[in-house]
Amino acid sequence: MATHPQILLQPTPEGGTHTVRRHDGIVMTEAQDTQTTLPDPVELSRTMASIAERSQRIVQEFIEHQNATEGDRNALGMSDPLNIGNAFLELTTKMMADPTRLFQAQMGLWQDYMSLWQAATSRMLGGQAEPVASPESGDRRFKDQAWEDSYLFDYIKQTYLLTARWMQKTVQEVEGLDDKTRRKVDFYTRQFVDAMAPSNFAMTNPEVLRATLESRGENLVKGLQNLVGDLERGHGKLDIRMTDHEAFEVGVNVATTPGKVIYENELMQLIQYSPTTETVMRRPLLIVPPWINKFYILDLRPKNSFIRWAVSQGITVFVVSWVNPDERLARKSFDDYLLEGPMAALDAIEQATGEREVNAIGYCIGGTLMSATVARMAALGDDRIKSITFFTTMIDFAEAGELSVFIDEEQLAALEDRMNKAGFLDGREMATTFNMLRANDLIWSFVINNYLMGKEPFPFDLLYWNSDSTRMPAAMHSFYLRRMYQQNDLVKPGCITLANVPIDLSKNALPTFVLSTKEDHIAPWKSTYAATQTYKGPVKFVLAMSGHIAGVVNPPADPPKYGYWARKGKAPKDPEKWLQGATHVEGSWWPEWRAWLARFGGGEVPARVPGDHELQPIEDAPGRYVAVRTTD
Repeated sequence: MATHPQILLQPTPEGGTHTVRRHDGIVMTEAQDTQTTLPDPVELSRTMASIAERSQRIVQEFIEHQNATEGDRNALGMSDPLNIGNAFLELTTKMMADPTRLFQAQMGLWQDYMSLWQAATSRMLGGQAEPVASPESGDRRFKDQAWEDSYLFDYIKQTYLLTARWMQKTVQEVEGLDDKTRRKVDFYTRQFVDAMAPSNFAMTNPEVLRATLESRGENLVKGLQNLVGDLERGHGKLDIRMTDHEAFEVGVNVATTPGKVIYENELMQLIQYSPTTETVMRRPLLIVPPWINKFYILDLRPKNSFIRWAVSQGITVFVVSWVNPDERLARKSFDDYLLEGPMAALDAIEQATGEREVNAIGYCIGGTLMSATVARMAALGDDRIKSITFFTTMIDFAEAGELSVFIDEEQLAALEDRMNKAGFLDGREMATTFNMLRANDLIWSFVINNYLMGKEPFPFDLLYWNSDSTRMPAAMHSFYLRRMYQQNDLVKPGCITLANVPIDLSKNALPTFVLSTKEDHIAPWKSTYAATQTYKGPVKFVLAMSGHIAGVVNPPADPPKYGYWARKGKAPKDPEKWLQGATHVEGSWWPEWRAWLARFGGGEVPARVPGDHELQPIEDAPGRYVAVRTTD
């Protein structure tokens, strides 16, 4: 007959504790060979007093800020700027209109609960039982072995999974909602479900409980210090530290590929990288990255730098480094980004090398800009770009994925009000939006690590870059959100005019390489696939594994990290049909792109050194612009 579980901590003569494994499988402590001492009560008291004082100050500042802005929000009718309340009110109305369906859903949940109770009882009595609900493959929230070994935590886990799936399924099956409302309630239901995971709470996370017992609660004290520090850094808003910010410095151990800034204007600096080969392709390569983040995602560290690798392949590489704008650039428009970005860069490259013709890459919103640039150049008979590559780029925003949840009139009005007052959108707001798309990985995992476990975040170059956000000028960002995300005008021939030229993307007859990533939450691959049916030139579509960043930053390695899909011939209209006929290739897609680009390199010439033509270097790469942080 089973006994009731007990927590047994047996003291050793040295003052430590033995490992004690309960009959339900939980290891409450680890064997300790060294003496474990209780925290110094005086020091603990001082620490808690300091935390309390800092917390009180932060809360007071937050309340004062809320009071100061409450009148403005109420006057503008923006007490619910995300327009969540209306969406869930409509959901509730539709649900109550069909009580039979709701009753059936509740009965199904209770039946699942009954099955779980029977299985849990069997385990408590020492028997075996198949799980009623299991986490999806890759769900790292329940990776600790106690979620399986302990019938108590297994029961908590399965109860959560059953409830979460019932809640999401019930919301998804409500009839009569329009698509936008359906996406919104589905998205925010998932945000709630993710937030309520038992792994996010100290008393229902076995790993946190073990750490608390072993450290005598020091993990929670340290976690509280981390929480207060993040609130202070965010001036009352939670600014979760995802990595060790002191471990990286731009130009020191990230963004270190040698080169020179050879041109600059108000919106960008143009970097020319130093060659590492004796000869290079005659046509230089212009890379136009997104301005929502900084360019050095393509130049993190030597082992994963696309820029350094491209230079090693005999390519003269130029990269646009966008400014981190403040209120002085509030009126900069999408037209300005086109003219002072790629168009100015093309002129500067000719001056810097004497070469008129180039190949080009556009990444994310930089690719959206380049799609319009190429169309505008075609309309004007400007043939300087000879091939174009797009990384995870949307041009048709009809199916914009989960980002469309944030694009409705109420939210845009609230956002524009904030931007018009400040002159820009704070990049941290955009970063929060992107993090919500993968909340378990980019929010809750750090809540557990930093606040519950009391650990310091791991130094990770990609997350350092992710935290180094940029601002967006009010005029440009409003145009981008309304004309592209909300109205989907870019893909409509002649609907958008940029720098006095109507834009028709089908005018792009260039050889085009389109790279998308299969797990992309920002630019869904089936949406980016629309480019294959829009552009009139020969289009090569490649689908990389992983997401918006990791799928792009995937250098050749042994063993390979991610693979990709490719196929020959004209791309069919249906993206699923394309995938069915594609071949999966192990390893990086970079060499495949290099082989494609070689056809448009224009032959070889002696390697070019920055400053050996008309433009003299201004400063060393990566330049001043990229060093400006949003917090500066």
